[in-house]
Amino acid sequence: MKYIIAIIQPGRLTAVHEALLEIGITGMTVTEVQGYGRQKGKSEIYRGAEYTVNFLPKVKIELAVPAKVAAKAIDAIKSASSSGKIGDGKIFTFDLQDAIRIRTSETGESAL
Repeated sequence: MKYIIAIIQPGRLTAVHEALLEIGITGMTVTEVQGYGRQKGKSEIYRGAEYTVNFLPKVKIELAVPAKVAAKAIDAIKSASSSGKIGDGKIFTFDLQDAIRIRTSETGESAL
């Protein structure tokens, strides 16, 4: 099993969700987060005064998938969230040792 974390632009969430549904992934956790990478924030002008926004709004998507589906999930996230511009985000993958469904006590892939 694999655990996938993707940090993407907020406006791309719907496209990523639809892309994951198309390949049969029905569960994910979404969190609104703030951060920066190579962008290093941005400068804005408000009422004539310039100020720097260091942390930009992003969306963090977390999902656990069977290992055989991980590559498809990564490709779906990558293609749906890519604009080709700086700040598109990152995808991280981890090996997932176990999963347990609390309600039924199922373990492993059957718990996903």
